[in-house]
Amino acid sequence: MELETGRRRSGRGRLMATVTHVCTIDYVAKILGEDRELLEAIVSNDDNLTYGDIISVYTSSEEAITALTDRGIEELRDMLTAARITPETWHEFLDDFVHDADLVARIKAQSPR
Repeated sequence: MELETGRRRSGRGRLMATVTHVCTIDYVAKILGEDRELLEAIVSNDDNLTYGDIISVYTSSEEAITALTDRGIEELRDMLTAARITPETWHEFLDDFVHDADLVARIKAQSPR
């Protein structure tokens, strides 16, 4: 590892993680066993996860797919686990993070994990 001394040189000596792959929201829903629409609603507000962990992949000039980094998936998993501590915290989480009333009603009607 090279450490910088004195004056700054562009990029040398800095350690930065590089994203080498992302997972589509469909795939994330499958691996987490979650409802895709629920995950889409959560990540539709990019303030819900750390900056840079939600990626938009443009498939055409009019269409994009949402994807997450590994760190974003882990953060989302942790968020959902913490929200499911009790039925009350789960319902509060849904009310706070999901702005589609029909989706919230459908998710609340499902049996809790």
